[in-house]
Amino acid sequence: MRIFYLFFLLTFATACGDTNTKEILEYEGPLSEAEDVEHYYTENDIVKVKMTAPLLYEYQNEDREFPKGVYMEFYDEFGKISSTLKANKAYYFKKEDKWRGQGNVEVKNIQKNEQLNSEELFWLPKEEKIFTEKFVTIRMQSDVIYGEGLDAKQDLSSYKILKPTGSLEIDE
Repeated sequence: MRIFYLFFLLTFATACGDTNTKEILEYEGPLSEAEDVEHYYTENDIVKVKMTAPLLYEYQNEDREFPKGVYMEFYDEFGKISSTLKANKAYYFKKEDKWRGQGNVEVKNIQKNEQLNSEELFWLPKEEKIFTEKFVTIRMQSDVIYGEGLDAKQDLSSYKILKPTGSLEIDE
């Protein structure tokens, strides 16, 4: 009987000594999801930007992801569309107040009839600035400029290509 009792105690002691603890998993996915989103950014009751997207994910840190793309219209002080931006995919970083467009990113200046294309582009709304380190193409009415890297106003009214290539026609 003592042997049986000793065997029972040893078995019970080893069973209770199991130190396998399960790791607590924290959910990092989106907290909310919205479809067919239309959002307006205003300044002094004047619409500055209209943004539409087929799908929006919002995360706990208030970052936003647009996995099916985004389309934006930028308005001038008279309420006319000055430029547009579209991307196959976009992400908004709340803490930095910065946007990143990816995929086929296209910016059009309506008034100058110019178009910028790149695979990635960043937008800083407060500074009204767009920039990238990736390859860019700018189509003007009669010329095309290629290059790597860009700093520009969000409406593409002025820009600087960091490493330009291509040729320009200059009227003398």
